[in-house]
Amino acid sequence: MKKYIANIFLFLLCLTLQALAQVQETTVRWSVEASPAGDDLYELIFTGVPAESWHSYGTLSKYSAPTLTVEEAGNCTLQGPLYDISEAVMEDGDPVFHGAFKLGQKVSAPDGGRLKGYLTYLACTEGSCTPPTDWEFEIELGAPVVHSTVISNPEEESGADGSLWGLILEAIIWGFAMLLTPCVFPMVPMTVSFFLKSSSSPAEGRFKAFMYGLFIVLLYTVPICLIILITWLAGGDAVTADIFNWLATHWLPNSIFFIVFMLFAASFFGAFEIVLPSRLVNSSDKNSEKGGLAGIFFMALTLVLVSFSCTGPIVGSVLIRSTSGEFWTPMVTMLAFSVAFAMPFTVLALFPSLLKKLKGKSGSWLNSVKVVLGFIEVALGFKFLSVADQTYHWGLLDREVYLAIWIVVFSLLGLYLLGKIKFPHDDPEQKPLGVIRLALVIIVFSFVVYMIPGMWGAPLKALSGYLPPLETQDFVLGNGVSASTSRASQSPVGQKYDLTMPLGLEGFFTLEEGLSASSLKGKPVFVDITGHGCVNCREMEQRVWSDPRVLDILRNEYVIVALYTDDKTKLDKEKWVTTEGGKVLKDLGRANSYMVRERFGVNAQPNYALLDSDGQLLVPVRGYNLDVDAFIEFLRSGVAAYRK
Repeated sequence: MKKYIANIFLFLLCLTLQALAQVQETTVRWSVEASPAGDDLYELIFTGVPAESWHSYGTLSKYSAPTLTVEEAGNCTLQGPLYDISEAVMEDGDPVFHGAFKLGQKVSAPDGGRLKGYLTYLACTEGSCTPPTDWEFEIELGAPVVHSTVISNPEEESGADGSLWGLILEAIIWGFAMLLTPCVFPMVPMTVSFFLKSSSSPAEGRFKAFMYGLFIVLLYTVPICLIILITWLAGGDAVTADIFNWLATHWLPNSIFFIVFMLFAASFFGAFEIVLPSRLVNSSDKNSEKGGLAGIFFMALTLVLVSFSCTGPIVGSVLIRSTSGEFWTPMVTMLAFSVAFAMPFTVLALFPSLLKKLKGKSGSWLNSVKVVLGFIEVALGFKFLSVADQTYHWGLLDREVYLAIWIVVFSLLGLYLLGKIKFPHDDPEQKPLGVIRLALVIIVFSFVVYMIPGMWGAPLKALSGYLPPLETQDFVLGNGVSASTSRASQSPVGQKYDLTMPLGLEGFFTLEEGLSASSLKGKPVFVDITGHGCVNCREMEQRVWSDPRVLDILRNEYVIVALYTDDKTKLDKEKWVTTEGGKVLKDLGRANSYMVRERFGVNAQPNYALLDSDGQLLVPVRGYNLDVDAFIEFLRSGVAAYRK
């Protein structure tokens, strides 16, 4: 077994080293799009995003100007030279771009056609410059909607963050941060409870904890590697995206997760004992190692599946990178993410084995720990039922109903800690209230008091990722209106699809209507790529959008479009979307998900795109980030670009 484990780690190490050998540093991340510029004339717009601490140069630079080379033009003819669209900063007589910038090229294409070539650029940082670097592109002119096809170079496979090491560091940070998310944190008590009674010796406990961590890493890394390989061979990601979307938002897996958590909670309360089937138990008597590993593998698989609602954005971003030609980088990034993600759970799996040594001295306190974890399981398990409820518009768990359940659950937890409630396996003898229990009682009841104003519409920003949106609440103190009344004030599209904008904002739920409104009002379009089951979307709305400065800009400077990528509302037949592979998408969420992948190159929520009235990107797409000032600057940059 030890030799087998060593071989696995050797394979993973070789995979990492091979990827490191093949990936070089990216200095500027490029994209290209085309827009009509008159009769038979198009404007190619090249958008460059330098990595942190790097800069590039404008077309009027004496020695470092970018150049455009066409390899296949067909009926297309370049009109004039490459030129700067963005305004450069003059440094030592040279035009320099430190942030995102745009270059333009006019092209004549009377009959349309395909243009293929490469952009040669140079970038510098303090003390060093790259040699001239080619970025290849291929674009179709004359189509109703002009899209670009990017041919990725090996030099650019490290991403926009500047280097592979930067991506690895970011993945590690996200891996640790996932522990605190609503879909992952409920697995903490399940892990502690499982390993509390699964090891007969410290050595066995350490081995099983190690295998638990290894299984988590393999369950994340190996399937993703296979998916990337299959996607890379097939040349598309629609099928894999649909699978992940189904797992994260469909009522069936979310309902199963909810039931599993309720069963675990009942077991923690002493209703019954969760044991392996007798056949597995008998088999484990003959080969205890195999039986034990089966249970550990199941726990790891449960963790990976349950956590996907929160880890999905990371996985989705990895898949998008792979379909842009980046083969090795996503695998290494996912390996780093999964190792960091598994580490806390490996430590938790080790911790119960240490607790077992104290069992003889500890009396019934271990059972009290299980009961407390049971209450937490009940509260957090409702998150999965809430995702299905919002996605399918069942109306079972509106915000005040969800809050009422939590208030009751945590109130009962407080009473249990005070000794006012007893469970079957608790010590029948009442013991004096200790300092630790008293501290927990204060914390729990303080939390209950914090939640109570939420029943009348208090935002409860600290819980924004766990609660249903405020728009589902029937009554908000001070507004005097119900959710159904406020919904009627939304656009006709919103009323038709039974969707509402957050924070009382008004907008649309299809991009077509948003662009039409943009042309009429002379305002840019703010596209909110969101989802009912998106935890980070709710956090962005409650912690960033709710800032009065952000709300003012969104209300007065933008036309807002919310694209729900997981909504299950059925579309009318004339609105069905057919993919390039011939698959027909018949519900709103799947159609939106396909559209944002094709149009914006993103497969995660939240993401935010700022468009002009023709649907062209004004600035690069922005993702999840709780920095309010940076978000304000993002919105203002879009307005400034629109007015040029």
